[in-house]
Amino acid sequence: MKKIINTPNAPAPIGPYNQAILSGDTLYISGQIPIDVATGKLIEGDIKKETRQSMENLKAILTEADMTFENVVKSSIFLNDMNQFTDVNEVYGAYFDSETAPARETVEVANLPKFVNVEISMIAVR
Repeated sequence: MKKIINTPNAPAPIGPYNQAILSGDTLYISGQIPIDVATGKLIEGDIKKETRQSMENLKAILTEADMTFENVVKSSIFLNDMNQFTDVNEVYGAYFDSETAPARETVEVANLPKFVNVEISMIAVR
């Protein structure tokens, strides 16, 4: 059985998908881009701020599902420029305990939705 997870504290989906799906004890969170939910505008021009906003959007969805970053077992980071990896990694790492951080891949891609610089998705387990 799957349960749809949506919260007004994260950006509404921009296509035919939901913010997250809870299946049993596993939460699959759709990729989050740096949209400020308060303004509906993209955060642009500073990859650290963009990454932080993406992580805050993920945090809001985790909270809606009664989870935290401690529940995350897998992350996927998509960048449009791998030269920004160090800055993204610095911000991303602040949300996790390095000893219990999830598995992860980081991939450079040609384009992302709304032509943002970063998108992050996660899988979490209760």
